[in-house]
Amino acid sequence: MKRLAILGASGHGKVVADIAELSGWDEVIFFDDAWPDLKNNSVWSVVGNTDNLLSALHEFSGVFVSIGNNDIRLNKLKLLRELGVPLPSIFHPSAVVSRYAKINDGCVICAGVVVNADSNIGFGSILNTACSVDHDCILNEAVHVSPGARLAGGANVGQCAWIGIGAVVRQLITIGAYSVVGAGAAVVKNVPERTTVVGVPAQ
Repeated sequence: MKRLAILGASGHGKVVADIAELSGWDEVIFFDDAWPDLKNNSVWSVVGNTDNLLSALHEFSGVFVSIGNNDIRLNKLKLLRELGVPLPSIFHPSAVVSRYAKINDGCVICAGVVVNADSNIGFGSILNTACSVDHDCILNEAVHVSPGARLAGGANVGQCAWIGIGAVVRQLITIGAYSVVGAGAAVVKNVPERTTVVGVPAQ
């Protein structure tokens, strides 16, 4: 039996759990640091916190971190990777991912996502519902591309950057690490690190 532990009993965690079940995981169990006050995440049980998970790793075929905060998610993933824990990526059956794209460990590829040839999706990234990543894009570690966002060919997105819902990024643009692109923004020039841009064109 394939059992998946998910760390982070959030709304995003529900989406990940649903995708995991659709993609062949037999059982999904949540862990969250709000336990024992939090005992359920929709239909799934929350059975412990991070320390409980670390003591029960042998019971699971893999662990997925479903924490929305990019920086926290990356730190948890790095801890688990150092321990040699299997960190699978989870793919919705409706996602279209080129066989020539690279999806690193710990990613979730949600419903309706498209990833085209020679793109590289970094460790622990979230490709959220119906976003698209065109050819030759590079997403560094723990990037979040929100629902309906579009990255044109050759875009380069830095570590822990967040592309907001419905945003579009022109080809060959660089988004700096820890930057935020606001909802519906149109990015037509490079964005420095740790910068928030909004609007059309994004400023």
